[in-house]
Amino acid sequence: QVRLVESGGGSVQPGGSQSLSCVAYGSISSIDIMGWYRQAPGKQRELVATITNSGSINYADYVKGRFTISADIAKFTVYLQMNSLSAEDTAVYYCYRRRMWDGAVSWGQGTQVTVSS
Repeated sequence: QVRLVESGGGSVQPGGSQSLSCVAYGSISSIDIMGWYRQAPGKQRELVATITNSGSINYADYVKGRFTISADIAKFTVYLQMNSLSAEDTAVYYCYRRRMWDGAVSWGQGTQVTVSS
């Protein structure tokens, strides 16, 4: 069983920056595919960004150029650097991991990011 533990988040003013991190614990040998989704009030959970063990990265269009995902493979940790934040980025951000061989998905508990003046 994989456990994802997120840290970071909180409140930030529009135009500001925020960083998130997520560590995967359990019987794993690689990050496989890890990343972030988010869910705003009244909306469906949506992809933010993912990164694979080989370094392949996928961003949602609405974060390209503003958010950067990275990983420390040896520490089973992924990071999300968020810049130029706006109120529309307010959401609960969930860490995500998908196991390559069978597609099993794990989720973190979520961390709130609030962008407000």
